[in-house]
Amino acid sequence: MRIPSLLPRDDTRERGVRSHWVTVAGRRMHARRSSCAPAHPAPVVVCVHGQVVSSRYMTPLIQRLGAQFSTFAPDLPGFGRSDKPRRALTIRELADALAAWIGAAGLGRAVLLGNSLGCQIAVECALRHPDRVQGLVLQGPTTDPRLRGPVRAMIANTLNTYRERSVGIGPFIDYLQAGPRRAFRTAQYLLADRVEKKLPLVRQPALVIRGAKDLNVSQPWAEKITRLLPQAELRVVPGAAHTMVAVAALEMTRISTPFLLRLAAGEEKGVS
Repeated sequence: MRIPSLLPRDDTRERGVRSHWVTVAGRRMHARRSSCAPAHPAPVVVCVHGQVVSSRYMTPLIQRLGAQFSTFAPDLPGFGRSDKPRRALTIRELADALAAWIGAAGLGRAVLLGNSLGCQIAVECALRHPDRVQGLVLQGPTTDPRLRGPVRAMIANTLNTYRERSVGIGPFIDYLQAGPRRAFRTAQYLLADRVEKKLPLVRQPALVIRGAKDLNVSQPWAEKITRLLPQAELRVVPGAAHTMVAVAALEMTRISTPFLLRLAAGEEKGVS
């Protein structure tokens, strides 16, 4: 079932954000991007959305972070306004689509800023397409091994959603656009993905961010992710939950900016 977007096609209600369209492998992919002139010319940041949702909930972060860096957030194939493949894509296929979109958009190398499932896709993309990925910001990285059962994951998601009511109805609209079959299959891929086996192979610098009240990501799991990544640091934000990209965009920008500037400095010196 395909539900038309309830937002204006030109995103006129998203100040500082505009739509961006490219064709990738015969599919049209939609993205939101910052429309203001950023304070820093590098790096480019690509936000990677979580399960079922779209770039819509990344709008607050694009508005905040876009004042500092060129910031994009694509709707991955099957979600948001992008074309819908007949079947749900796997983590690997979504990562390949993301890398192809980065190339088609002419972004060169980008820092991938993922939330939830977007972190798993970002890690896969960094491994499979290192020429496209300069670094990683992993906010609320899934999947915590203690939540790999569907019932436990659903309970954690429901409680997090209750805590973050300010997200609004956007995720519900995104769910309707994706459809229940795609949502269910994508959840299966999410829970089956063993990201911890991939993390030691990542060579790009990474910043891991956890909200202290995130029920999807425990403190031990966040610490383990940070240890497994060869170049990583962990920041824990008191009072925050799972989708800081939507409800704590100012704090996300404050935490991410020094890391992004270090990446840019390292790129100039040829060491990143």
